Amino acid sequence: MFIHGWACDHTYLAPQIEHFSHSHRVLGADLRGHGASDKPEQEYTMPGLAADVAWLCGRLAIEKPVLIGHSMGALVALELLAGAPDGAAAVVALDAPIVMPPHRHAQLRRACERLTGPNFDHAVRRFVESMFLPTDDPVRKASIVERMTSGPRQVLISAMNQFLACASASAATAGPISVPLLAVASAGGHMADLDRLRELCPRLSLGQTVGAGHFHQLEVPDQVNAMIERFLAVSLP
Repeated sequence: MFIHGWACDHTYLAPQIEHFSHSHRVLGADLRGHGASDKPEQEYTMPGLAADVAWLCGRLAIEKPVLIGHSMGALVALELLAGAPDGAAAVVALDAPIVMPPHRHAQLRRACERLTGPNFDHAVRRFVESMFLPTDDPVRKASIVERMTSGPRQVLISAMNQFLACASASAATAGPISVPLLAVASAGGHMADLDRLRELCPRLSLGQTVGAGHFHQLEVPDQVNAMIERFLAVSLP
């Protein structure tokens, strides 16, 4: 089950969906408020989005899927796991701000504050553009920036506020993660407090892609796919 990030949709994991569809049953849905899904006027909480994913799995009779989340999508996956410890076989977090150290949390909080200021369009564009490295493909970058900044304002602000609240809470109160977890950072480095994450997850595996920014699953899909494949082979024989 592939879960996309903030202001994205399932196509942001298209290389992984295509790759793993040859050997696995694969699902990729647009979260509520994103992509082709409905966008009601409401708060977009991480537990609420996790409940939607759990509902979808239930409707499709999917038991204990591997949850693969990019960025905010990994927080949604861990929220689902917190509510149903037996609800997943494993979790993969792709460049995700889980169990963030204080300086990372402060960076995210400042970005969130700018989104709720008077110049929303400029702030959201600046935030999205900060996710890239100079080595990332410029055409792909331009496309991602345009798509991510065109979402409904109320969805983007609410999801970001709730994303921040969830990330803040997880740093202090996160419970044990009983299933295997693979955390793959981009070239910018891990966002997590790795010592704390190791305490929470004895079955933690770490990876990092080379030469790609936050959207490494699109920029260097072969690297990401290979790490997920190996993780599944050794963690879920």
